[in-house]
Amino acid sequence: MTPSPRRVALIIAAAGLLLAAAVTGWFGWQRYQWSAAGPAPAEITVFVEPGSSLTAAARALEKSGVIASTTRFLRLARRFGGDRSIQAGEYAFPAHASMAEVLDLMQQGRVLLHKVTLVEGMSALQLYERLLAEPLLTGDVAIPEEGTLLPDTYTFSRGESRAAVLARMQSAMEATLAELWGRRAPGLPFATPREAVTLASIVEKETSKKEELTEVAGVYINRLRLGMKLQADPTVIYPITRGKPLGRRIRLSELRADNDYNTYVITGLPAGPIANPSRRSLAAVLNPAKTDNLYFVADGSGGHVFAPDLDTHNRNVARWRQFRAEQGI
Repeated sequence: MTPSPRRVALIIAAAGLLLAAAVTGWFGWQRYQWSAAGPAPAEITVFVEPGSSLTAAARALEKSGVIASTTRFLRLARRFGGDRSIQAGEYAFPAHASMAEVLDLMQQGRVLLHKVTLVEGMSALQLYERLLAEPLLTGDVAIPEEGTLLPDTYTFSRGESRAAVLARMQSAMEATLAELWGRRAPGLPFATPREAVTLASIVEKETSKKEELTEVAGVYINRLRLGMKLQADPTVIYPITRGKPLGRRIRLSELRADNDYNTYVITGLPAGPIANPSRRSLAAVLNPAKTDNLYFVADGSGGHVFAPDLDTHNRNVARWRQFRAEQGI
């Protein structure tokens, strides 16, 4: 018996509904797999090499245990992942990250960042050696010009060039110096931002107490105005060690050494900076304390005692020497 046209239509409609339900279910299952928790039991770090294709990245992810299957990941990525390309770099994939989360991290380039710190008062040579010793950076770099880097903590991604990190330090100093120079006090005894950096580098090396910076700067500003020698010990040390610790007391012969940095011999500022000064030291020399003091000496607590005249200073020095003798230093 031949089915009626109506029955045939009903059969076709039912089959279509079943097919549609099957397709919807299959698509839903695919979507579920894409967003389901991944196999990683804990955070896993993977480095996606520069120039890697999505296929190469997926293989590295499977090998590291971030995803379960390269084939499944690629198939679902083509269906649900959009057309954004991935970015190279080091990624920290969270525990049980889904395939969707894994791809999104790489497409957004949310790479793992590392840190390198340029400590206040560090010299260009010291920073150069620190950059060379950082194994996650790449490429060579020349020793930068002294005083051109702003002390701070800088982030970088694995595989980034040392030159790029150095350029950020230099740009930060340029921007900071331009800002502070524009707000400097009137009548300072130097004419250029470079000279301000030179004096700030001396102030930076003379005291570790932030609250003393403007007072130390004020002393040196007064000496420059009067034409007095700065007589700053760090300027004696710099030609010897290029900013590294001397590790002993300064010798009399070194105090008398005739060079462009020794402010016990020359009058005025040395030939250039002796370190990379902090923002606070730069601000201190550009807006120093208004003081009558011309001298200072250590007080035994990490700070200094200041004096407006030589007699008072000599008494302070005698007390410092007595303290050293008592402490055996």
